[in-house]
Order: sequence, then structure tokens, then C-alpha cells
Amino acid sequence: MTQVSQNRRTRIIPPSQEVRTDKNHDTEQRDALGMRCRAVFERLCPTLIETHYSWHIAIDPDTEQYLIDPTLKGITQKIRDAYGTSSEVKLTIFRLNDTGTCGRI
Repeated sequence: MTQVSQNRRTRIIPPSQEVRTDKNHDTEQRDALGMRCRAVFERLCPTLIETHYSWHIAIDPDTEQYLIDPTLKGITQKIRDAYGTSSEVKLTIFRLNDTGTCGRI
């Protein structure tokens, strides 16, 4: 019988520090975008919640324009139609309810 070595390596090359830094930078940018969108959401919510309760709203914080739809699938389609497909995060989706959350994570 052959013996299996107990000194197995799981990685040949250690993970790059640059990848971690890029992920942290992306997370920070996404969090900053979310905070800017939240401020716009807090201003819009009282007027829209009365007529569109529980609808989804996608907010662009730079222009303060928003898209609104009763379903998540509908709002994502409207975002694709208006902004195209891109890897850059430009909008944040909220729900017009008491908390602004779309679901549970």
C-alpha cells in the first residue's frame, strides 16, 4: 500500500493582498452609495408610501431620479432598460414600507 503524505498543501501561491484591497474598496464604495441613496429615500418615502405601499424603488443619488415598480422583477427590468447592463453599481433598491428593506438576508 502507498502512504498518503500528511503534509499536503492547499495553495501553491498565497492570496494576493491587492485582491483584498480591491474588495474592501468596492465594499466601501457600495456602502457610501447606499448611505447617499438612503438619504434620498428618507425624503421621498413619506409622499410615495401613501400611494405605492410595498412597491420597490430604485434611486440614483446623483440625479435623485428614481424608478418604481410593484415587483422586484419589474424594477430590475426597468433598471436594465434605463441604465443597461454594467458591473458598476449606480442605484440602490428599497421597498416603500416602514423599514425600506426589500426582504430578509
